[in-house]
Amino acid sequence: MLKIAFYGKGGIGKTTTVTNISAVLAEKGYRVLQVGCDPKADSTRLLLAGAQANTEDKCSAAQANTEYNCPVADEGGISEISAMFHDLRNGGTRTVMDHIRARQPFSPEDIVRPGYAGVLCAEAGGPLPGQGCAGRAVITALEKMEEIGVYDQYKPDIVLYDVLGDVVCGGFAMPMRRGYADYIYILTSGESMSLYAAANIGLALEHFRGRGYAQLGGIILNRRNVPEEEERAQDLAAELSSQIIGTLSQSNDVRRAEEMGQCVIQAFPDSVIAQEYRALAETIEKSVVLPNG
Repeated sequence: MLKIAFYGKGGIGKTTTVTNISAVLAEKGYRVLQVGCDPKADSTRLLLAGAQANTEDKCSAAQANTEYNCPVADEGGISEISAMFHDLRNGGTRTVMDHIRARQPFSPEDIVRPGYAGVLCAEAGGPLPGQGCAGRAVITALEKMEEIGVYDQYKPDIVLYDVLGDVVCGGFAMPMRRGYADYIYILTSGESMSLYAAANIGLALEHFRGRGYAQLGGIILNRRNVPEEEERAQDLAAELSSQIIGTLSQSNDVRRAEEMGQCVIQAFPDSVIAQEYRALAETIEKSVVLPNG
């Protein structure tokens, strides 16, 4: 079982990238588990909504939004924002932390659901808004997943952790250490704040060097078309003794796919950006030791 965590500044396209990599690897025959490590619990929503789209010609907005967290609206008039607040108030995403707070025994089947292409989907979740520490929740959730035997039961070939923003406190640094991840990939654009966040994450990894923790697998450049973007990202990679392993273009197909409640690989498999996600996934596949798919 290979474990990979993805970090980067909030809004850099991390969840979209992880979701599409998961889809590509699953289509290639790997058993993939994607774990969202963000209190919003929205990492796997397009994979889950996409699986639902494959099994029903049409689902109502209420069903899609409350059960699958899919941003769809129908003639009934429920809005995406209303559905979002319904989920936040009622725990519709069924995260690990939701079950822990319920103080009732639960099993791997209660927190893991199959998504598009068979990707196994789980959300760590977080504290209630305004209460508790989100980083501590990530630690608690990941430890609980081990305790109840999620990895032993599903036996994934690869686990992808989608980690909140650029926060590298003890909780969100958890996938970097204690054996939770073998490799870390950092997403960045050429924008200053994105580069600064990426550098901060890289420095956190340097602090763990030599302890047998995760190693930096490379930098992923998600373009924002700013001046000297490639050069600035190359300089970052050099400072971290790493390299850019893939680049992603700005594309309206990303937004269009999200509006459809699907990942790009599902919605627009022949698009340019889909091919870029495939190339990125294949680069990762070739650069790390993955089980045979």
